Amino acid sequence: MELFEIIAIGVGLAMDAFAVSICKGLSMKKINWKKAITIALYFGVFQALMPVLGYFLGSTFSSFVQSVDHWIAFILLAIIGGNMIKDSTDDEVEKRNDKVDVKTMLLLAIATSIDALAVGVTFAFFEVNLLLSISIIGIITFVLSFLGVIIGNKFGDKFQNRAELAGGIVLIIIGLKILLEHLGILAL
Repeated sequence: MELFEIIAIGVGLAMDAFAVSICKGLSMKKINWKKAITIALYFGVFQALMPVLGYFLGSTFSSFVQSVDHWIAFILLAIIGGNMIKDSTDDEVEKRNDKVDVKTMLLLAIATSIDALAVGVTFAFFEVNLLLSISIIGIITFVLSFLGVIIGNKFGDKFQNRAELAGGIVLIIIGLKILLEHLGILAL
């Protein structure tokens, strides 16, 4: 995978955390920098660690699925992207609070990084510099989550759904690109 693709994946994966960060910022009467950093750290660390777990799961089973790895990558990214697009159209307002206790943040960080686990599985099938990839994903998620808290505090709900929609579209496009390259339809 090329650097641009890893950055695009990082941005796509960060959109769930960005959307939740907007909600966290929205629930703060005044911006709390310590909470903003805590939120960003939880999301950034989990988005970086989950692909590692997925990579090792995928590596364990890669010999069984190498002939269909491009289909697996496409299907996983399409499902994740499709769910993000579906969620972006949901007008239901999530229960908001500005808590950053360990229990709350662990649940949110795990929930927003499950898609990163699936992406890690796809990394096992391709030549990917894992350390570079997870570093980029973690840093992008940290920065976007931090900005999400600030944006949420300043502007409210305007960007949450758009962020999820954009992230979903990016992941589907990357999955389609992987599939078309391996089918020989798109030049490598």
